[in-house]
Amino acid sequence: MKKLVATLASVIMVGTVATTVSAEEIEVQKGDNLWNIANEHDTTIEELVDINELKSTVIHPKQTLSITNNNDETTYTVEKGDTLIGIGNEFDVTIDNLKEWNELSSDIIGVGQELSLNGANVEQEEAPEATEATTAETSNESDQSESAESSEPNVENTAAESDSNEQANNTEQEANGETITVSATAYTAECEGCSGVTSTGIDLNANPNKKVIAVDPSVIPLGTEVYVEGYGHAVAGDVGSAINGNKIDVHVPTKGEALDWGVRTVDVTIVE
Repeated sequence: MKKLVATLASVIMVGTVATTVSAEEIEVQKGDNLWNIANEHDTTIEELVDINELKSTVIHPKQTLSITNNNDETTYTVEKGDTLIGIGNEFDVTIDNLKEWNELSSDIIGVGQELSLNGANVEQEEAPEATEATTAETSNESDQSESAESSEPNVENTAAESDSNEQANNTEQEANGETITVSATAYTAECEGCSGVTSTGIDLNANPNKKVIAVDPSVIPLGTEVYVEGYGHAVAGDVGSAINGNKIDVHVPTKGEALDWGVRTVDVTIVE
């Protein structure tokens, strides 16, 4: 089956972010004062007075002062439903960086796992509670033409428009299992002269709202139940000549919805 293009879902993270803190001691040298020491160690006079329990701002040579340092490394504790792409988007870092910083050999992460964010800009210590994913209302227009030229499923695309409320609702469900990151395009089976039947025998013309994806069976076996980020629960029920490796094609009822989908990088979770 075949092609066209995508909608993404925004996922609000749940988890705990922590920044490590350490302290060091310095010995006051002749000519030192609290103002100079505070500037040199990126702190304040008030903090130096507080952590050293000073009675005044007067200091003396050979006196020992404690300096509190915020280290660069920040960590994030993985919660249920988290993915590398979601964490990367939340903290404005790439999946490759997350894998490098944490010596990950795959995109799979587990609940309770601590990930180094390597000093990423984190404004809050704990993220808000997770809410259901919502379908993005905008699409990447520049990606639409690329999808139309690159993906070649078994059923031709047609022009028609219908509402996609069911697609949005399906993205609210959760799935647990192995997660892989893929490039996703979209296709519709409704076209003149097309059977609309997938390689596994699913009649998409008779079931236009059926959630089906075309896959490379060597990556995702046919018949596998999956959860696709921004699309919902689906079955791997079709193949396509251009669907090789970490690529999928998601079925939508109309050409308009397929064009709105675009070419997107999404996470696919095997349902357990």
